[in-house]
Amino acid sequence: MEPDSPSSLESRADALMEGLQADLERLASIPSVAFPGYPPEPVQEAYDLIVSLLREAGVPTVERIDLPGTSPVVYGEIPPPEPDAPTVLLYGHYDVQPAGDTSLWLSPPFEPTPVPGGLRARGIADDKSNLIAHLGMLRLYGGRPPVGIKLVIEGQEEYGSPFDGYPPSDPGRFACDAVVIADLGNLRPGTPTLTTGLRGACEVTVEVRTLAEPRHSGEFGGAAPDALLVLLRALATLHDAGGDVDVPGLRRDPWDGTTYTEEEFRDLASVVDGLPLLGTGSLGERLWSGPAVTVIGLDAPSVDHAASAVVPYARARLNLRFHPLQDPQEARAALVEHLRAQRPFGVPLTVTPGDTGPGYEARTGGPAYRAALTALKEAWGTEPSYVATGGSIPLVNGLAKAAPGAEVLLFGAQDSMCNLHAPNERVLLSEVRNTVVAMAAFVREYAADYRAAGPAPAAGAR
Repeated sequence: MEPDSPSSLESRADALMEGLQADLERLASIPSVAFPGYPPEPVQEAYDLIVSLLREAGVPTVERIDLPGTSPVVYGEIPPPEPDAPTVLLYGHYDVQPAGDTSLWLSPPFEPTPVPGGLRARGIADDKSNLIAHLGMLRLYGGRPPVGIKLVIEGQEEYGSPFDGYPPSDPGRFACDAVVIADLGNLRPGTPTLTTGLRGACEVTVEVRTLAEPRHSGEFGGAAPDALLVLLRALATLHDAGGDVDVPGLRRDPWDGTTYTEEEFRDLASVVDGLPLLGTGSLGERLWSGPAVTVIGLDAPSVDHAASAVVPYARARLNLRFHPLQDPQEARAALVEHLRAQRPFGVPLTVTPGDTGPGYEARTGGPAYRAALTALKEAWGTEPSYVATGGSIPLVNGLAKAAPGAEVLLFGAQDSMCNLHAPNERVLLSEVRNTVVAMAAFVREYAADYRAAGPAPAAGAR
């Protein structure tokens, strides 16, 4: 049996799974929430465990990157085994989302609990499963893979971090030939999936003030301008009658990749039986290659404390997701200009732009992409699909700027049905195992293709 043959990689991965599962359970039992108000000790504990596991796996250089206002970043490095070998940067994060309402969990969120085929715990899929997959690949090769390796494992991805913009300021450290972003996974279990696009995101606040203070609705209603009615009328202009975003200047393209069935999506989104989905066109177009505007917050009198009065003030926070290739300033400006142009009942709106972040669309067709397609098929036994995602991974653009010639690949051990960011998050051990095989096959295939192509040397030199 050849040492790097498909059957050899699979048998070696299988032999590692008991230890990898134990380490995943250790890591997932740490409540490493890096949000304000949470204790910092568990974040440090998770950091220390990651450092220990990498050193035990044979990573000779493990360093700590400290930046103001964020948790420590783990940086690791294995030099290329020979001068003509490429360097691959592996990314993940060890922090997790808060557990939320623990009464909705079927077991304590930081006590990894068996479920059919896998384990349940907060952060066990997002993103600790992918860290274990990285670790599995390193163990499979005894710490000496056929490519150079750089590891970047951050500790405040879920809340947001100054590290997002750091890589371009230190390009030598992050120089590489390919980047594997392991912070997502497959469209559905058993379906190997490459994510090729990430929608951009921005927020906008809309305010209306019409009266100095509330006024009796019997005496003044019907003539006094109601701020809430004004705001609702403005928000209603954001979509057409079919539910598609109706804001000029926001890009929307057809989607020709794989997507959910309507039944899958209804189940994933917990849509109430009998209700229609919003918008027209394919789900991929609505979710990934077109815009979405969501009202994520509304300041208005609550029903429980309602008074019979004309509302003098109302405010809404909007979240816009836009096409991966649309300029973020352009997309935000389109929404802001549309809202500022509204004059419901002749009343102007105060529109305040918020933060915005770019999307990302990966290049396809290069040697790393070809190697990933081969590796995913080898691991799962079926042809890979490609999708995009409406979520965002802010660091992707920073890494792409630091290593502008590198191919960026997005795949991992999660799946769309794993309940990430929701109660009862789970990961399937089959997906973890197959991701280990895919990672190992990827570096094997990429090293061979890279040598055969004869690229310029020292692309991953620091």
